Amino acid sequence: MPTAPPAHLPDKLTISLWDFSWYTRTGPGEPFDDLDRAFAEAVDRGYNTVRVCAMPLLLFGTGLDTRRLRLCPLGGAYGQRVRWYDVAGQAEIDGRAHLLALFRAARRHDCYVVLSSWEYQQSPAFAGDRAWFDAVMAIEPERRAEALADALADLVDFLAAHDGLDDRVAFTELHNEVQAGRLADGLPAGDAVLALRPRLERGLARFRERHPERPVTVNYAHVPVGSLRGLPQGMDVAVFHPYVYGVLDELLETFALRDAERPFPQELARRELLRPGAPDLADWLPPEEDRWRLEATVVGRREVYVHDWCDPDAWDAWLYDRYASYRLVMAERLHIWIDAAADWAAGAGVPLVFGEGWIGYTPLHGTFEEGPVGAAFCRRAVAAAARVGAWGTVVCSNAAPQHPMWRDITLQRDCAALLRA
Repeated sequence: MPTAPPAHLPDKLTISLWDFSWYTRTGPGEPFDDLDRAFAEAVDRGYNTVRVCAMPLLLFGTGLDTRRLRLCPLGGAYGQRVRWYDVAGQAEIDGRAHLLALFRAARRHDCYVVLSSWEYQQSPAFAGDRAWFDAVMAIEPERRAEALADALADLVDFLAAHDGLDDRVAFTELHNEVQAGRLADGLPAGDAVLALRPRLERGLARFRERHPERPVTVNYAHVPVGSLRGLPQGMDVAVFHPYVYGVLDELLETFALRDAERPFPQELARRELLRPGAPDLADWLPPEEDRWRLEATVVGRREVYVHDWCDPDAWDAWLYDRYASYRLVMAERLHIWIDAAADWAAGAGVPLVFGEGWIGYTPLHGTFEEGPVGAAFCRRAVAAAARVGAWGTVVCSNAAPQHPMWRDITLQRDCAALLRA
């Protein structure tokens, strides 16, 4: 039987996605240089939950000394106009002490935390050296889900031993978007959702052995509607990330941003997207000493290059010019995915959460997601989540202190109220 959420948790989780930014963006003037301020602003916008990479393997699974954990940008100006990657400068934290600071601040502001990990996608790319990345990659792919389970169980024990801070945990995810990172290393080509199932079931079972009273799960990029039979047994919460893309898919396809098998259309990009003076793709790299970071992130060089060097107005105009052709299919996909996710959750007898969404990955200074189209999608998606009885949802993945959308207070308050209502 699934483990139900603890009775003291809110009836609805209004979630802000703090990911790994809550520790990478801690330098002076950064969004998380004051955790109390970040939580106070979140509560003011209607949130009661944050979702984070808790760096479990680093803190409890690698044996590395994290008392003076150095965090850095990707190198030079590389990634400085890319969402989630625009770390402004170096910072140094005590990893475990910073984790406790997060949970103590959450308690002061009556908030909760979804524990997760991005360590097989990009978190180690921001470390001062590659020791973290090498340590997590040294774990055999068949064992990674179980290693995450052990580390997260140790993390929960650590919180419990410090003033009972484990009461702030809403639920635990073994990892973020399991089919879209290095948890899937070594699997045969094909459907990663189906192939991952045995690994994930072992990981979920391992965590449950340690903490049978605590909900544990994994989450999925998009809603894998053709592969829902591949979701593992033992998920206590159904968590999906319905990014609908649509017109954004056309941009990715036109400029081959995620298809390294095709030539990159450099001149077309110059004409239609890039700012004057942009270097060629081949010339846009971090400094030599930082190039190991390219291996430590799943976001490819082409996407970083175009996000770094695009004219945000040209990017937005490109999407707006074509949006009419996709408007209906994007709305339809959103509702089909939300309904399919709700149906799977109902069949499994578990609560439903949308931990990320809605349109897709856009440049830091682009406003398609924040503008009238994106804001309408936020309202539509949260209304749909409320309609199907979701336990929790984001307003939007970009509605967090590290993104410009944080300034749209009215949208966030409205959507949070919509879910609670």
